Amino acid sequence: MKTLFLFVLLSISILSQSNLKFDDYFVDETLRIDYFHIGDAKTEMVTIDKLFRYGIWAGSINHLIDNFNNGKYYLKIYDYSSGNLIYSKGFDTFFGEYATGEDGMNGIVKSFHESAIIPVPKNKIAFALEKRNDKNELVEFFRTLIDPASIYIIKDKIADASVEIFKPVYNGDPHKKVDIVVLAEGYTKSEKEKFVSDLNKFVGYFFEQEPYKSQKNNFNIYGVFKPSEESGTDLPGADIFVNTILNTTFWSLGSERYLMTEDNLSMRNLAAHVPYDAIYIQVNHPRYGGGGIYNQYCTYTTDNQFAKYLFTHEFGHSFTGLADEYYTSDVAYNDFFKPTVEPVEPNITALMDPKNIKWKKYLSDGIEIPTPWEKEEFDKFSYEWLKERNRLNSFVSELKRNRAPENEIKAAEEEYAMKDKKQSEKVDKYLMSSKYWNKVGAFEGAGYQPTGIYRPMIDCIMFSKGDKPFCKVCEEAIKEVIGSYTK
Repeated sequence: MKTLFLFVLLSISILSQSNLKFDDYFVDETLRIDYFHIGDAKTEMVTIDKLFRYGIWAGSINHLIDNFNNGKYYLKIYDYSSGNLIYSKGFDTFFGEYATGEDGMNGIVKSFHESAIIPVPKNKIAFALEKRNDKNELVEFFRTLIDPASIYIIKDKIADASVEIFKPVYNGDPHKKVDIVVLAEGYTKSEKEKFVSDLNKFVGYFFEQEPYKSQKNNFNIYGVFKPSEESGTDLPGADIFVNTILNTTFWSLGSERYLMTEDNLSMRNLAAHVPYDAIYIQVNHPRYGGGGIYNQYCTYTTDNQFAKYLFTHEFGHSFTGLADEYYTSDVAYNDFFKPTVEPVEPNITALMDPKNIKWKKYLSDGIEIPTPWEKEEFDKFSYEWLKERNRLNSFVSELKRNRAPENEIKAAEEEYAMKDKKQSEKVDKYLMSSKYWNKVGAFEGAGYQPTGIYRPMIDCIMFSKGDKPFCKVCEEAIKEVIGSYTK
């Protein structure tokens, strides 16, 4: 009887979620809940900062409950009077990465500013946050009451005379489209035309890539320009700091190529000029670098030889929650994926149940699981390149710190770019020569782990740099996320 009772309760819960009507619980406006996420590897707490009400709701009015089961965190909104779950969203955080890094593991407590974006509720709600435990089970760790009638919810109009908005792609109703905002970072007033040119170039790149190419009509893309005082971005390792609107910086969490911002408030205020589901930060800089956090934001630099790859790869993280499939590069965090726990990301697996791998329906006929591949030789030349890459980057940074002549810096940068391109071509040629090329299986080496974590195909835009497609599993995952906004 107890089992039957629980089944009935679960059935009612699922039924009530699937029958949710937007107009029963929400009005067509946006509520932004700003909060501070504080802690280290062992401690974690949240305090509410401010609440903002503005604009229309950009998201779907049909898909209010996130059933992707992706992201280290989940925000959940409950109707206060009935207790019904009326909205949810999975996401990752910069805090979560910090907590697994050296400082977080050493107990250095730090505060990060974050935002939850939800439709404005009609009545009181419970705002809850959940986090995955060591078994990847979601456990609630924060809950608070929010009254939409509170006099302390800020309703300032979003207006900034220095901001200009561009619409390179617009296909209609934000409730039925994926709305992407591209924010200008490190462009001075005199570089506005460059921002527009870069924006159009990268929008073109976006729609060269499947599955975006065949679904262009399902997107709205906005460019939001606000001039920075100085051009570029910070490079702490080279002792270079500039005054920009969003305060992005290389060497985030100690990784020289990781380009992020901790200025969530400025980013959200700038993005709020348009309805958005996803945020790109377009950084006006030639150095290779970027980053992406699931359902938060992603960054990319504009003027390097792998700019197209970078632009597409980082959006794979932030929009779909795809994991990095590479494992032969330095990263800023430790034990992010464990071979003893099945990851929630759709494109990597710990292969806990080989007969029921999560992408079973896409497996190539007769493929062996796990799938043997030419890994030993790949690892050998990849790790050799990693040492050389680090040496070259350190040399360039040293030249810049010492304010060496421009011709010396340029020569060092050109040497790095040439060798980096050569390495990329070598990787492409090696992987394409594999007998498993274009096969879907389970290839060991993924999620920063050389062993114990597996990827679906021997290559993918989430695995190696270059102009290449997403693997079959990644492409299908992207399609599902697009559908959650448009259907």
